[in-house]
Amino acid sequence: MQIAVASGKGGTGKTTIATNLACSIARMGKTVQYLDCDVEEPNGHIFLKPDIEDTQSVTIGVPEVDTQKCNGCGKCGQLCQYSAIICLKGKALVFEQLCHSCGGCMLVCPTVAIKEKPKEIGFVDMGSSNGVKFGQGRLKIGDIHTPSLIKRVKKEAVNNGVVIIDAPPGTSCPVIEAVKGADFVLLVTEPTPFGLNDLKLAVGMVRELKIPFAVVVNQSDLGDDKVQRYCDDENIQIILEIPNDRRIAEAYSVGKMIVDVLSEYKKDFTGLYESISQRLKNGER
Repeated sequence: MQIAVASGKGGTGKTTIATNLACSIARMGKTVQYLDCDVEEPNGHIFLKPDIEDTQSVTIGVPEVDTQKCNGCGKCGQLCQYSAIICLKGKALVFEQLCHSCGGCMLVCPTVAIKEKPKEIGFVDMGSSNGVKFGQGRLKIGDIHTPSLIKRVKKEAVNNGVVIIDAPPGTSCPVIEAVKGADFVLLVTEPTPFGLNDLKLAVGMVRELKIPFAVVVNQSDLGDDKVQRYCDDENIQIILEIPNDRRIAEAYSVGKMIVDVLSEYKKDFTGLYESISQRLKNGER
């Protein structure tokens, strides 16, 4: 089972939900893995405090042009939909950050002037933390190949347990890459105008991807009831509500897990997992 935890906006408590859910599943005696796919700013390690056992460099292939062979025909630039390679004054010019590594430019080059070279985009760290298998991606500063690194992190997913995928915020390409293929998506929101606006975008995303989902409302006793009314009107289950509890904020500020500090929340996260499992057992797809 793969459960993706996503949100239409940042700062809703997505990582808080993902890490506490992973920890609770592990304490049920089940195999669980937490994958931090928010590769531009991973922070799950702050709470899980894993022992990192392996770090691997991640590269993608980008074109390299042999100027001695290039005849300036421009076919590579005509093919590329991202303007990652263009022809100027009879010579091909490569913009590596725009490249999506499709390899098409090499195929259409009539003089075989283009070959592929590796470009490092980030790192994948693997380890463990108190029964939770841990993985995270770290994008190199200044790089924009976020989806490629997320795809590499997801290759580390175990196939004999529960995988919790901590997705990036928003609804853009990196989020799509993180949640696609998941069995279930938890959308974390807050009862504010911004929270509702971005929740609607996230709901549209998962419905387009045809993935079962439910909503978690964080700081549920703040704001107004518009998120509740929206979910009622759209027949969306609010599967968990977490109040604005100062004790949670204090635990978060020092990198502690809710389920470690406040025992009354253990049954909430255990129940969250059991509710998702039941929905999937009932054949929801």
